[in-house]
Amino acid sequence: MNLTEELSIGATPIYNGLNVSLSSTIDKTISIFTIIILFITMISLGCTMDVFKIKTHILQPKGVVIGLLAQFGIMPLAAFCLTKMLQLEPIKAVTVLICGCCPGGNLSNVFSLALNGDMNLSILMTTCSSIVALGMMPLLLFLFCQGFTGLENAVPYTSIITALILSLVPCGIGITINHYRPKYSPVVMKVGLIILLISAVIIGVLSHIALGSAILIIFTPELLTVAVLMPLTGYMLGYFMSTVCKLNHQCSRTISMETGCQNIQLCGTILKVAFPLHVIGPMFLFPLLYIISQCTVALLLIFCFRCYQAFKPSAEEKTVYQAVDRKQEEVKQP
Repeated sequence: MNLTEELSIGATPIYNGLNVSLSSTIDKTISIFTIIILFITMISLGCTMDVFKIKTHILQPKGVVIGLLAQFGIMPLAAFCLTKMLQLEPIKAVTVLICGCCPGGNLSNVFSLALNGDMNLSILMTTCSSIVALGMMPLLLFLFCQGFTGLENAVPYTSIITALILSLVPCGIGITINHYRPKYSPVVMKVGLIILLISAVIIGVLSHIALGSAILIIFTPELLTVAVLMPLTGYMLGYFMSTVCKLNHQCSRTISMETGCQNIQLCGTILKVAFPLHVIGPMFLFPLLYIISQCTVALLLIFCFRCYQAFKPSAEEKTVYQAVDRKQEEVKQP
């Protein structure tokens, strides 16, 4: 008996009445805007990358290795601990574990940019985690889902490779623009971020129209707790682990975002492949709840960082203050 069959036995009748299907027009529109967001975002972020810095990270991969250890060590373990502490039902526990075992998502690149992180490390980590996920996801799901079988065939290798290509191609375009026409990079970045915001609003509105009140079904206390604590744990422990390994603050902020941000699109794909709708029920919408919480927590951390930067004295101010203090001491001396 595989995992789907086991969970089908415990599926509740209310799942069968859940209407989470999208009309073909809205579904295609959301897919188009999702691709636009990914393409434009990665071009604009590629414009922040420098070829020489990329070579440095490849030749000295300490940051990438630490980031991958944090990504595939902290998040799956956090998901497992939360499912145990909250005593989630089997289908909820498996959904949370799948989310925790996913590689880093493209949103981490946006958040790293907002935190003045190392964009070369950020995009390189996102790419590497997508590649490593080909082997790590089945292994982690096998380790943390002991007693559940059938998940090995649920990992969509084609989707991971497609996401990797969609990340690399526009990113390469952005790198080329920054390398050969650097004066256009600021314009491309600003236009890209504007298109990103507009497309995100459109996707949010279309999702609300398509799903309606079904979105509210997953807003239960235990799932809200998981959705908040999982990314927060990733952000905090990712930064702590990087600091302990003596990486600079810029790299630590980058690894923090890379650790806490999961590839939610990939999570949703796995849930579609692994389970029929009458089994997965409302948990099909968990990635939507998670991405809302993931973004909210990240934006709060970004806000705190920006406030810290605003009130923190600059290096020049510190130098002036130290010089004034020394002069005052010299005057006091006889």
